[in-house]
Amino acid sequence: MTSERLAFVFPGQGSQQIGMLADAAKEFPEVPATFSEASEALGYDLWDLCQNGQQADINLTERTQPLLLTASVALYRAWVARGGISPARMAGHSLGEWSALVCSGVLAFPDAVRLVRERGRLMQEAVPAGEGAMAAVIGLEDAAVEAACAESAQGEVVAAVNYNSHGQVVIAGSSAAVSRAIEACKAAGAKRAMPLPVSAPFHTELMRPAAEKLAPQIDAIEFRSPEVPVVHNVHAKTESDPAAIKQLMVEQIYSPVRWTACVQAMAGEGINTLIECGPGKVLAGLAKRIDRQITAHNIESPAQLQEALQATAD
Repeated sequence: MTSERLAFVFPGQGSQQIGMLADAAKEFPEVPATFSEASEALGYDLWDLCQNGQQADINLTERTQPLLLTASVALYRAWVARGGISPARMAGHSLGEWSALVCSGVLAFPDAVRLVRERGRLMQEAVPAGEGAMAAVIGLEDAAVEAACAESAQGEVVAAVNYNSHGQVVIAGSSAAVSRAIEACKAAGAKRAMPLPVSAPFHTELMRPAAEKLAPQIDAIEFRSPEVPVVHNVHAKTESDPAAIKQLMVEQIYSPVRWTACVQAMAGEGINTLIECGPGKVLAGLAKRIDRQITAHNIESPAQLQEALQATAD
């Protein structure tokens, strides 16, 4: 059964925590099974890492990306196994778009796990540590953020890269240019502009070399048409052609995440309920800021999943 009013959204980097999904693993056999499948694909024990490792270990991009993908897929499998209705749309924030593609049947989970590990490694390698930065800008219109970046570039790269909600934009680029843009945003009236604890300038032109190296690896994997349409970060539209989806996933690495537009596009299709499938509730919070008519749930714990099952069965 499908609900035409329901969408699933999948979080990106930043939602990882040591000990996450511990409660879900006790109640949902899909969680340990999915982590076991990922561990086999990766060649190390991913569950042990996220339960017993150090936060610094899971914050390494090449570890973070397969970890969050696995957590999201595990929870979606738990949802399906308990009779949860199928969504009409899916979307994922940055890395989360890979989770959406797996859950919509575009590519096999082990292929995705290996690909996102490589995606993380290449993105981290693209810019030496310390040379890139990201910052969150709160309380400034998109156009003003873009103008601040343009005046702050001075021959370097700095750009708006995550349009997360109205008045919440993330910028990224060369460290010095980001520092200049932070001051320019404050001068333009931003309530806050602060560096983020991220070591690479994701979704900027500085990531293009990583995208070019990942492209042949993406091309080598079988992609299928999605069973549930996925709204893509690059243009906030759906795509059914597997070759076009591959190209979008390459472009996504160095293109802005148009998350506000993605949520608005789903709302325009009649979606009024979002379920955030993965650790944390960042996307659920953003959804309410983007469109107050949207009801959002997150399903990280057994109690939350049960509550969402009941809410969407009514």
